[in-house]
Amino acid sequence: NSVIGKLHTVDELLASGFDAVFIGSGAGLPMFMGIEGENLNGVYSANEFLTRVNLMKAYLFPEYDTPIKRGAHVAVVGGGNVAMDAARTALRLGAEQVYLVYRRSMEELPARKEEVHHAQEEGIDFRLLTNPVEVVGEDGWVKGLKCIKMELGEPDESGRRRPIPIEGSEYVIYVDTVVIAIGTGSNPIIPESTPGLELTKRGYIMADETGKTSKPGVYAGGDIVTGAATVILAAGAGRKAANAIHEYLMSKVKA
Repeated sequence: NSVIGKLHTVDELLASGFDAVFIGSGAGLPMFMGIEGENLNGVYSANEFLTRVNLMKAYLFPEYDTPIKRGAHVAVVGGGNVAMDAARTALRLGAEQVYLVYRRSMEELPARKEEVHHAQEEGIDFRLLTNPVEVVGEDGWVKGLKCIKMELGEPDESGRRRPIPIEGSEYVIYVDTVVIAIGTGSNPIIPESTPGLELTKRGYIMADETGKTSKPGVYAGGDIVTGAATVILAAGAGRKAANAIHEYLMSKVKA
């Protein structure tokens, strides 16, 4: 295996004898809030937290050599399905209290209703209309999450009401672990190393319904095109691209 975009580029693959390349590198780049204290020990992206626990079996440490901080008081920032997964996983690791911090109200919560219901059933403390402004630390470790209360204004470009900070409403949730689950972005390694590949303003690869990109012989599909979506949509995109690549290769043979 090789890291395409680092050890080899897409252009090098095409020059070495490959007639077509499919890019399915996903949208797994974790997004952070850009606030003070996010580099403290005890702060995880949801990607790392869930990967360590589930895929790398950190819950069986030291039987499996994947350590993870088992926080007693955990704050999960975000309101999607991944945030619900992270919050419930923290409980299963033994947390005494888990807070779900989300800047809008329950009506705007993007997670599936059943995910929210299960999280509430298990005792997750929902801190709605609340937005983090700083991760508070001591001696390099998380000691709390400073937040500000929000109120909803007019709808923004997403159609949801815009959260507006309430001046003077800051307070601290005392936690020892913070998990950031506010979404992911496109993996930039391949797009940035492939000249001629048209991208959206958010860095996703532009492709038509068959997966064909602006670069001849290069196809793409899944989250690197659509943004974070479902496995089913990604699998469907791969199948469409496979058919398109077959037609492309056959046209080259006939030529």
